[in-house]
Amino acid sequence: MNQWKHRAEGAETPYIAMGPFKLRLPFLHYRFELPDYLQGLLMCAVDLAAIPLMTELLGMPFEAALAIVMLNGVLYLLHHLFGDPVVPGWITPAIPLLMAYVTTFPEGEARVHALIAFQMMLGILALFLGRTGLAARVVSLIPSAIKAGVIMGAGLAAIVVVFDEGGRFSQYPFTISIAVGLAFYLIFSRHFAKLKASGGAWATLGKLGIFPIIVLAIIIAPLFGEAPWPDVEWGISQPDFALMLSEYTVFGVGLPPLSMYVTAIPTVLAAYIVLFGDVLQSKALLDEADDMRRDEKVDYNPDRAHMIFGGRNLGMSVFGPDVVMCGPLWAAMQVVITERYKEGKAAMHSIFGGSGSFRWGTNTGLLLLPIVSLVQPILGIALALTLLIQGYVSVRIGIMEARSQRDLGIAGVIAAVLVIKGATWAFAVGVLLCLLIYGRRFFSGENDGTFTKDLTRGTTPQRPASDSTKSLHESDASLDVH
Repeated sequence: MNQWKHRAEGAETPYIAMGPFKLRLPFLHYRFELPDYLQGLLMCAVDLAAIPLMTELLGMPFEAALAIVMLNGVLYLLHHLFGDPVVPGWITPAIPLLMAYVTTFPEGEARVHALIAFQMMLGILALFLGRTGLAARVVSLIPSAIKAGVIMGAGLAAIVVVFDEGGRFSQYPFTISIAVGLAFYLIFSRHFAKLKASGGAWATLGKLGIFPIIVLAIIIAPLFGEAPWPDVEWGISQPDFALMLSEYTVFGVGLPPLSMYVTAIPTVLAAYIVLFGDVLQSKALLDEADDMRRDEKVDYNPDRAHMIFGGRNLGMSVFGPDVVMCGPLWAAMQVVITERYKEGKAAMHSIFGGSGSFRWGTNTGLLLLPIVSLVQPILGIALALTLLIQGYVSVRIGIMEARSQRDLGIAGVIAAVLVIKGATWAFAVGVLLCLLIYGRRFFSGENDGTFTKDLTRGTTPQRPASDSTKSLHESDASLDVH
């Protein structure tokens, strides 16, 4: 029986209750979405882009790194299956922080131990916050200025990774320019939105998200001499799980010494701050989608999300330590999914159908050698594409988290410090600035009516008498922030 067909108007998609989790199975509880599945088949290129990072950092052979990517891919499915309506991914902005920490240890067993200790502690921290219910409280207690700054900084850091000296853009300038430009047009352009609404081929193209962009990159990268033509191989991928377990896990190198858990604490806290920004983004993106789709109630619970990605990190620290870590959100693809979801029930019946079908697609792609070999030459381009889309969304969502012009000023400083000095410094600067500027109102801050989203929600502006600066948006109370 297809239970998803009988969802009441405004109700949640059917599920099986499992304590804090809500089990949903494809075809039974949600409609399988073919466009999102097809995107996943080629977007596994981004998952595979973790392989060069692991081979560079740990000296890991391709086949062992592929095993870790595939194991992580299976764990991605846990989010939508257990009630978290997101497309999970890496903790992308924290990758440079982790790589800098791990490289302080000599390559070999010590470096593997450092990675295991870090990821194990990160997983335990997230599980603790989720299980105790503290995660949701953390989300609500963090001052708006700090929320805005962390999210903006994560977005800017993702962009810097692409355009920094020696970054992906310098390797693939023409392909990235064309692919990213077209992707932004297809996803964010008002002009293309009108074309999609007209139906026909434009509507079909819009449903495919960034699937056609990856296909285009496979073709134009060799034409510009920025990548070789793919050498397509046939068969099933052959990851080396035995090598992974024997050389890069606790089953081969044993548990790290206690000292490594202690030295990892600052990096764990810094990574969690960035990870926390992804939780905020998840909530903001899903709130936007929920506002536009009144036919389905979207239940996003930060505590449940923490338990799922905390369990993923803890599991990976034991069975396959991962440089890219297990994050709560792949922002670029979440945007693609939610933008199509906003188009209505005919386009996507449930948000779980979109996010779940996409991750079933990426897992299928990782298994098929023709797809792995097809996208292998453009792994760097796929990574740059998702980083730039994430950067765009993070900056937009971060700005909208602010509730006043003072918040925006604080957030800008936090974001800059995050990019230059890292998350720990950024958080410290944010706390100090909020204390200096808001004092006793550290947690509540202020709402000066800068954003019409606050006015339309019935919130009374709290503009200080001494602040004579006028909001750019106050004259247009009808501005649609979505």
